[in-house]
Amino acid sequence: MSLLWTSGDLVAATGGRPFGQMVAGVTGISIDSRTLQPGEAFFAIKGDQFDGHDFATAALKAGAAMLVVAEGKLPALGRLTVPMIVVPDVLTALEKAGVAARTRTRAKIIAVTGSVGKTSTKEALRHVLSAVGKVHAADKSFNNHWGVPLTLARMPEDCDYAIFEIGMNHPGEIRPLAKQVRPHIAIITLIAEAHLGHFKNMDEIARAKAEIFEGIEPGGYAILNRDDPRSKLLGKLARDAGVAHVVGFGENPRAHFKLIACSLQGDSSTISAKIGGKDVSAKIGAPGRHVVQNTLAVLGAAYLAGADLDRVAPALATLSAERGRGKRYLLPHPEGVVALIDESYNANPTSMRAALELLGATPVNGSGRRIAVLGDMLELGEQTAKFHADLAEVVVRTGTDMVFLAGTEMSALADALPAGFPVEHRATTEELAGLLTKAVRPGDAIMIKSSLRMGFSRLVDALISHFPAQAGKTKRA
Repeated sequence: MSLLWTSGDLVAATGGRPFGQMVAGVTGISIDSRTLQPGEAFFAIKGDQFDGHDFATAALKAGAAMLVVAEGKLPALGRLTVPMIVVPDVLTALEKAGVAARTRTRAKIIAVTGSVGKTSTKEALRHVLSAVGKVHAADKSFNNHWGVPLTLARMPEDCDYAIFEIGMNHPGEIRPLAKQVRPHIAIITLIAEAHLGHFKNMDEIARAKAEIFEGIEPGGYAILNRDDPRSKLLGKLARDAGVAHVVGFGENPRAHFKLIACSLQGDSSTISAKIGGKDVSAKIGAPGRHVVQNTLAVLGAAYLAGADLDRVAPALATLSAERGRGKRYLLPHPEGVVALIDESYNANPTSMRAALELLGATPVNGSGRRIAVLGDMLELGEQTAKFHADLAEVVVRTGTDMVFLAGTEMSALADALPAGFPVEHRATTEELAGLLTKAVRPGDAIMIKSSLRMGFSRLVDALISHFPAQAGKTKRA
């Protein structure tokens, strides 16, 4: 495997000092001894709960070629016979390595933020741009104060495209990360109610997301959702930040990347769009109207990055949803098949509505039912009860046949549903698991969604375990 960093370059990038007999270089960067691969450098970051220095021995056993450690921890680690780079602060050293990686690359850099759809859009960009070049992108949702610099530090010098996801919970969090990434193209997917408990209103959320504009390279592009009511505010903020080109995507007649027509199926969609003056038709392997919307931004970013749309658009056909973000399973019931939609990663009112719409578009077989399994939406502030109760209209309109609810906040939805509507509400996720597995019938379509802290991925795992596929493999829709 080729070297990601020579030892000399990494020492220079971090501003540290070498300690011990240095190796030629490292093949990667890790901050987790559990996932570290042989030949990588282990950055012993001190987090809120764990100190990476406590796992130095585990990292060496996993095959770490080098440690990056804090000066203050060196006396306790000096007995280890392994190359080290010694720095004042390890997280700061990781940030410096990320900045150095950004400086040395010639890749087109794309950054994605927004209240919903960040990771799915990032993964779609990774997928389609891989059809035309070498792509580097963040693992999972590495979008915070350590995830972004880690993704930067892992960026190969010779990649053609690099995609970064940038998230936030509070004002001021995106700004320093955007200035590290320095994107040529920045996408804001949508402004929604996520983390509203930390903000006075939606305009404040928009302003926090708009911090990404401050990192855009001179001559770069901001891509905004023209169907978002706050696109006008975002456009002004982009121009105020000095962004050279502000463009939009959506159905709006003034959108630069415009949806002309779309057909939504249970497991896919087909679209016709105008992208940079070019007519583009494509099948999208992942279903949902919200996926169609963000695909316009994906195609627009690819176009602005100079990618060949004739090769990019066909790649959308093999796009699939990620675990926790719409991934589908076909579970073998003794008397048929059950469709499971895993939306368990997170939830806010906008994404919850989109998931219910997706359930409504999912076909059922025979006497099967559409079942929504919903958990509390967190960090919504004073309007929490209203946001939960308002989901009742969507549940009924989308043809959902019954709901299973967990969490204290979901009592507002249980109370708002029409009299006699089939509903089971429990205080905890664990209490719901047994009820759900017993209730499933052949032909059912089940959608599971909640905020991450509710742990609804355990319900997904419970269903997969309860209905195991032959040969130990679960079919995927």
